[in-house]
Amino acid sequence: MTQILIIDQAGKEKAIEARDGTSLMVAAKSAGIDMEGACEGCMACSTCHVIVDPAWADKLQPPAEAEQDMLDLTYGVTPNSRLSCQIVIAPQLDGLTVRLPATTRNMMG
Repeated sequence: MTQILIIDQAGKEKAIEARDGTSLMVAAKSAGIDMEGACEGCMACSTCHVIVDPAWADKLQPPAEAEQDMLDLTYGVTPNSRLSCQIVIAPQLDGLTVRLPATTRNMMG
């Protein structure tokens, strides 16, 4: 299990245990984090948008073009924005810190 730190919109930190090989979105939702994930990880929305701590940004695989395109459609995008459905938990991500954006945009509803 890999430990991930998630900071919510109010600045409250919650450490979660994530199973290696699952997506950050699945791990966060399983741990009770208030993250919509409307498309269930199909990369058809941006409701699982997270902002990766700058110390971790270069340790992740770079986003695919399709992920970048989807992020272009959401609010509050930063250079370290990612879709959590595209971050696969692995042991080298132990301690990963992400922040939930102030708002998300559900284009599926």
